[in-house]
Amino acid sequence: MSKKIKVAIAGLGNCASSLIQGLEYYKNVDNNDELVPGLMHNVIGDYKISDIEIVAAFDIDKRKVGKDVAEAIFEKPNNTVVFCPNMPKIGTVVKMGPVLDGVAEHMSEYPEDQRFVVADEKPCDVIEELKKTGADMLVNYMPVGSQKATEFYAEACLEAGLAFINAMPVFICSTKEWTDKFEAKGLPCLGDDIKAQVGATITHRTLAHLFSQRGVIIDKSYQLNFGGNTDFLNMLERKRLNSKKISKTEAVESELAQRLDYDNLHIGPSDFIPFLKDNKICFLRIEGRKFGNVPVTIELKLSVEDSPNSAGVIIDAIRMTKLALDRGTKGALLSPSAYFMKHPMEQITDDKAREMVEEFILNKRER
Repeated sequence: MSKKIKVAIAGLGNCASSLIQGLEYYKNVDNNDELVPGLMHNVIGDYKISDIEIVAAFDIDKRKVGKDVAEAIFEKPNNTVVFCPNMPKIGTVVKMGPVLDGVAEHMSEYPEDQRFVVADEKPCDVIEELKKTGADMLVNYMPVGSQKATEFYAEACLEAGLAFINAMPVFICSTKEWTDKFEAKGLPCLGDDIKAQVGATITHRTLAHLFSQRGVIIDKSYQLNFGGNTDFLNMLERKRLNSKKISKTEAVESELAQRLDYDNLHIGPSDFIPFLKDNKICFLRIEGRKFGNVPVTIELKLSVEDSPNSAGVIIDAIRMTKLALDRGTKGALLSPSAYFMKHPMEQITDDKAREMVEEFILNKRER
């Protein structure tokens, strides 16, 4: 049983940048400190944040491929906040991955500093690279709509014997066909589509749960999101949004006392505004009826730096997955997926999922 957690990353965008900066930022945190700003868990099992190592990384952008990971995360089109500017090199070089459907065609119409620029290199042998580095798991950060690319990396994990964490909305760890494959290989998987610490979906879920618990009937609701990162640029191509919309909608619907038809519930990305960079703006509205059928309405504006908002969650997901590997747990990790992801195999309220996660950490719950 290795004390280090060896992680591979597919996609060195803003989310990977925040994660990797965070590994350096929190590396000297005292493991006796129970409460650390920005962390849901300082220590999970015996694993500290400093036990996580990035041993392999894959991207397709010419400004990142061939560079040390610590340099690549600051290259364009990344535009998230730099909270750890003095990153030391980590000795892991970004390798060229397959493009497949990872780049939307319409991106070519935008300036290079806002979009992906595909490197003129032959893709590496991803499976061989994963085996060579001894990675325990791969975190998938492919762009929204990258069905083929996500399936490629999931298959690579199965072939190389790695666990799989799917941080984006292609349905792998919430689909029986795929979870059966991981179970057959004796490997855990965790996903799909990461929830932020305090983002649009978790806020919407919490308010919907509040209405439901207090006996208020929700009649209509919307969640509109704007941002200036490559995720929002990529999602201007609406045909790439099907699974994203399903993921976000089901995450909120699962908290409602009764489901709404899609004319009365609208959730999804709305537009790309370059000057916002990695700042995400969410406008949220809930209309309901309380005692005596008297109306009540909540309107909320949320402004968050999008990628750091997910980094603390993925740091926990990585350590949970390592616990599963240590214990020989295989297939979909139900408790962590329900707490950390928008589209798990089974939707569970956040309070209950949190309890289940704590039980999982203490080895009182198998999955």
